[in-house]
Parts: sequence; structure tokens; C-alpha cells
Amino acid sequence: MNKPKILNHLLYSRQLQRLTALTSALLLSACQVGGNAPGSGGEGLKIGSLLPSTGDLAPLGVPMIDAVPLLVKTVNACGGVNGQPVTLESQDDETDPTKGSQAMTNLVEVQKVSAVVGSFASSVSQAAVDVAVRNKVLLLSPGSTSTEFTTRAKKGDFKNGETQYWARTAPPDTYQARALAKLAKEKGFQKVSTVAINNDYGISFEQEFIKSFKKLGGTVLNEAKPTRYDPKATTFDSEAAAAFANKPEAVIAILYPETGALLLKSAYEQGLMEGVQVMLTDGVKSDEFSVQVGKSNDGKFIITGALGTVPGADGNALEKLTALWQAEKKEAPPAYVPQSWDATALILLAAQAAKSNSGDEIAAQLRDVANGPGKEVTDVCEALKLLAQGEAINYQGASGNVDIDQNGDVLGIYDVWTVKADGKLNVIGQVQPAQ
Repeated sequence: MNKPKILNHLLYSRQLQRLTALTSALLLSACQVGGNAPGSGGEGLKIGSLLPSTGDLAPLGVPMIDAVPLLVKTVNACGGVNGQPVTLESQDDETDPTKGSQAMTNLVEVQKVSAVVGSFASSVSQAAVDVAVRNKVLLLSPGSTSTEFTTRAKKGDFKNGETQYWARTAPPDTYQARALAKLAKEKGFQKVSTVAINNDYGISFEQEFIKSFKKLGGTVLNEAKPTRYDPKATTFDSEAAAAFANKPEAVIAILYPETGALLLKSAYEQGLMEGVQVMLTDGVKSDEFSVQVGKSNDGKFIITGALGTVPGADGNALEKLTALWQAEKKEAPPAYVPQSWDATALILLAAQAAKSNSGDEIAAQLRDVANGPGKEVTDVCEALKLLAQGEAINYQGASGNVDIDQNGDVLGIYDVWTVKADGKLNVIGQVQPAQ
């Protein structure tokens, strides 16, 4: 063979090798993409969290975010799910429906998670749940409380085939609104006004409160023209003036922290809060909120003495969660941490019950592990062991018994909290929803 032919042969051989290597790489990549589909192949369970570390609900969202890996860490230490460790992909929804929908799409369609803990804001969950249903991935919220989810569930919006891909471990605002109405009446208030953030959470809560308070014999002064504020606004002078007009005995303020703080500060600066009881909800239940609203001219916190409600926790698993949380954080679990723990636990238990990491099979097993019938168990590791042995369980959570109904809802109790003179929040009792 002459020299030119030898060189051509060598060049052709090298090109063929490169082409073969490239083809192999593409085939391998294709196999990996297919293998990352939820529950396929021999990979371990991968779940996601979609909660706010930034935006209006970040003060409450950050502890909720921390609860999810704490549960995953606990489970992995006792053997994982279906014999393998669980992996977690976390996304910040920024308390924004558009960003939340994008983050949910990334979790489901790119990261290929089989289920998602989230979100907190009802408006974000409303945007994310359609992504979940379309992809047959369970979205289990520890904090979205809008009544609109119950309405949509009754219409079948969350089903793909026979399986529902939505549920929550926090009770809907139907119950909290009734609890707050009952608290207002117990405090002797007859005439109140409302102000609400203009989103799914605020409007549904406001409407349920008005209905319940009127049923108890009370009057809502601004019922005909409710005061609602734009969550993207930066000034709230007119909304504050409208909410505190006509001398209400109390103002029921359904707020988010950043925007709500500005509204209440404006009410104070306009001299509208004197002699009016401020009653708040779960959306602002954090020690940071008092600081955000600020202090009066005499150095006292503006919202000292304010009252509020928040979904409480009285489940059998609460003691163990509290011990773990105090060891990690040196404090008691904040609001919605028990609900976040339970949401994560239920996803992992459903996967073990299904003996599959498939999103649709996890969703199909959710109510079986939450409601029973089966052995009542509070310890997640014990529950996983029983399920692996083929036994049925009825998980008893930290937030409550987490019995999930056909609409994805749970019942709950409500803590009553107040703002102390030092700005810190203190739980002072509990209230049951009015009938």
C-alpha cells in the first residue's frame, strides 16, 4: 500500500472510531434520559420540594424547607425506601405563581422527580398542580389552604385517569376562617371589617370568614365592598384607610408578611389603629412580622396585642419531631413544620406501600397509608419496615392523624397566638372551628 493510501486509511479509521464513540454516547444519553423517568429503572426514589425561600412568604417558608431534608435524612439512616436511599431536589418558588410553575416544570420534566412537597402559597400551588396532574406526579402541599382546591377537586380537576394527584396536610381555610370567626365572637366583637391580599388564599379566607361570622350573629362592615390589596403593590395607604373605616371593633387582616407589614404600618401612621383589635391569620405567623411592621413613637411594637390563628399540631408523632428539631435548630418547630414533615413522610410511605418509585403508583397509595385500615404507627422508619413486610399501616402524623378525604383535604385544630410586648409570638390557646 503506498503512503497516500495508508494515510487515507488511517484518517478513515479514526473518523469511524469517532463516529462510533459519538453514536454510543448518544445512545447512552438516550438511555439515561429514559431511565430518569419517575420510577423507571433501578434508581432510588427521587422527590422534590417546591417552597419559598424568597418572596413574601419566605419567613414561614424557610423552616418548612428545612423539614423536608430532615425527614429524608431520617429515612435514609434507616434504610431508605424500596431498599435504596431517597434523593431530594429543592426549588425556590419565590412566592410567585409564574416562578413556581417554572420550578415545578423543572422538577417534573427535567429532574424527573416522582412526587413534590409543595407549595405553600395557594396561588403557587394552583399554578403548579396542573403541571403535576399532566405528568402524573403527586403534589402534596403542607400549607396551601385555599378553599378553591376543594372546589376543583370536586370537579375532578386533579385527576388523570382514576388517580388524583393533589392533596394537602394543612386543613382548608373553610375551617380556619370559622375558627377565627368563633374567636372574634368569643372576644365580644359584633362589628368588624376585613382586609385581604388579593389572591386565592386571601379571597377564599375572607369569604369564608364573612359567611361564618354572619352566621354567628356578627356584622362585617365592608362586606358589600371588601378591602383587597394587590400583592405586587408597594404602598397601601388607601387600602389601610378603607379597612379601618367606619369604626370597626376589630379588623380581620388576611395578609402576607412583607406587604401586610406595610399595610398595618400605614394604618398606624394614619392614626387608624387606636382602639381597634387587629386579628391575623397563619400567613403572618412569624416573629419577624412584628419587626417588619415596626415600632410606635413610644418604642413599642405596633401590633402588640394582636391576635391570630394558625393550623395547630397535636399529632402522635409531634413529640419525636420536636426532639429532632430542637436538636438541629435549638427551638420548637415553627408553624407548618409538622405539616411539612407529614407531607414528606406520606410520599415516602406511599412509595414503599406501592413497592414502586412511579409517580402514579405513589399517588394511588397515598390515602391507603394516610387513612388505613392498618396498624396505627407514628415512627416513619417503623412504618417503612411494616410496609416492606407487606403489612398495612395507618400513619399518625405530627400535625394530626392526616386522614385525607376524597378531595385531598384534612381536618385540623387551630392555635390562638398573640404578639407580646417584646414582639415575639406566643400561643395562648386553641379554638375549634364554628359549625
